[in-house]
Amino acid sequence: MRNLIVFVVLGAVSLLLRNSEAVDHEVGGSTGWVKPSSSSVYSDWASDKTFAIGDTLTFTFTTGAHDVATVSKSDYDNCNVASQSNVLSTGPATITLNATGDYYYLCTIAGHCSAGQKLFITVAAGSTPSPPGTPFFTASASAAALSRLKSCCYLCSGVHVHCH
Repeated sequence: MRNLIVFVVLGAVSLLLRNSEAVDHEVGGSTGWVKPSSSSVYSDWASDKTFAIGDTLTFTFTTGAHDVATVSKSDYDNCNVASQSNVLSTGPATITLNATGDYYYLCTIAGHCSAGQKLFITVAAGSTPSPPGTPFFTASASAAALSRLKSCCYLCSGVHVHCH
């Protein structure tokens, strides 16, 4: 029973630390950002992903062969590639997800969007990650947490520890 408690405590701490990290999503997986063989390739890819603030999308493509534009829902639905101003044309292109909501991306190369080279994602609400260079815990908070964790481990192992 004591080992189970230690395992649960360590697992919870691990999850807390893991959930604070941003994830880099390689759009399309190993295939990358290409004109797909099926119109559902990118919707299928996104269907089992969770996107959060601070995550990044990396669109891996050959410069000159593809690009990626951030577009409105209407432009996404209609594959409107004309006059897009938010186009990244050098691959690989990385986009940081800075806010919650729905986001739409497509390739502006003729015929690519209509073939399915487009992506819709929803960025879920969650905790905002710390700015770069900001530690997840301060030194004093880390020391206090470590002390409490040691106390818990001692208690779980049957050693009496006096807690204040």
